[in-house]
Amino acid sequence: MKKIIYPDQKNWEELCKRPAFDSTKLEANVRDILSTVKEQGDLALIDFNKKFDGVETERIKLDISEMTFNIDTDLADAIKIARDNIAKFHSARQEDSVKIETARGVRCWRKSVPIQNVGLYIPGGSAPLFSTLLMLVIPAQLAGCENIVVCTPPQKDQQLDPVIGWTCQLLGITKVFLTGGAQAIGAMAFGTDSIPKVYKIFGPGNQYVTAAKQLVQKDGVAIDMPAGPSEVLVIADESASPEFVAADLLSQAEHGADSQVVLVSNSKTLIKDVEMELVQQIKELPRKDIALKALENSQSILVRNLDEAIDFSNTYAPEHLIVATEDCDELGEKIVNAGSVFLGRWSCESAGDYASGTNHTLPTSGYARSYSGVSLDSFIKKITFQKISEEGIRELGPSIEKMAEAEKLQGHKNAVAVRLEKLKNKIKKE
Repeated sequence: MKKIIYPDQKNWEELCKRPAFDSTKLEANVRDILSTVKEQGDLALIDFNKKFDGVETERIKLDISEMTFNIDTDLADAIKIARDNIAKFHSARQEDSVKIETARGVRCWRKSVPIQNVGLYIPGGSAPLFSTLLMLVIPAQLAGCENIVVCTPPQKDQQLDPVIGWTCQLLGITKVFLTGGAQAIGAMAFGTDSIPKVYKIFGPGNQYVTAAKQLVQKDGVAIDMPAGPSEVLVIADESASPEFVAADLLSQAEHGADSQVVLVSNSKTLIKDVEMELVQQIKELPRKDIALKALENSQSILVRNLDEAIDFSNTYAPEHLIVATEDCDELGEKIVNAGSVFLGRWSCESAGDYASGTNHTLPTSGYARSYSGVSLDSFIKKITFQKISEEGIRELGPSIEKMAEAEKLQGHKNAVAVRLEKLKNKIKKE
């Protein structure tokens, strides 16, 4: 990790840059993949399974109900606990429709309507993310989405990852398809003989998946958010455990070589101790080569005080933010830009990734300045309603006419005028 000591605020923007890569060739390749899927459908997906995953698949659609998946009993119990906690958290986000009388005879309200068809991308390469299945399926079901489509890459044995399969059965998901990468995004965006077209696509992935999601938006398909490599920022003071902090940094560094981890502290001693812990702990990681690459893109920053640490974090806008300080609750109130926040020494980021109940599909690359993580709201759309009575249009009409006239929109004014005239004639007849 690079070490930066007391950086000047004018240099913060440079320090907040994520690892960059040339996306020109990537985008061209992804466009070709999407175009092929759009034209050839399932045949393209079968070809891409062989080309990119080295797996020959005869079919894309799986009959989950006819399959058997055996997983470790303790793991099954852990998944059920996570399912229950995620459901508790997201169900509490449901809102009632409230009707408001904005003026006499004018009632307005907003109704939550589920997005009918949603597509969920579940990564399945070196680390099949069954936890992402929980994070996306549960709020989609709570929202009331009619059709939930799941795409995930095939394993080397031409089959579905058993834990992903078991979790699909646990959640009652039946529309499961063996395809990954940019081609899976294209299949859900355009539809194929096997895979239904969806209205919104969710889920993390590599650079190809991310690029594909951003490109299909131009075809009218919504996505959850722009997302890039995983990241964590840890704010720690002298009270923090160097062992815990190092473990938290490595938990994100092992995601990918392009991940970034940042330590911000007001303690020279803490930074030094964390660096020593990193050297020891990384030796035990099966994915240590990946973590080492990620650390090359990472940094520890010494600041003068914790207020400065919070200011830097709000500038960086991390996907995950851990506040490992003595006064974490007080500092937490000052956070305005972050995907998900973990307060206190016992609140490891892994808890949010798996089982605490909050969602782990979060904005990266600074998008936490303007985007939220996935939630129940991500799977619904809000439709506004209004009902205006005779009294309401009589009271409000003149104001509408005056405003429409000022904007030189005579048709808008006339829509009110004909109603007011009708009411005037009605009164005369009475």
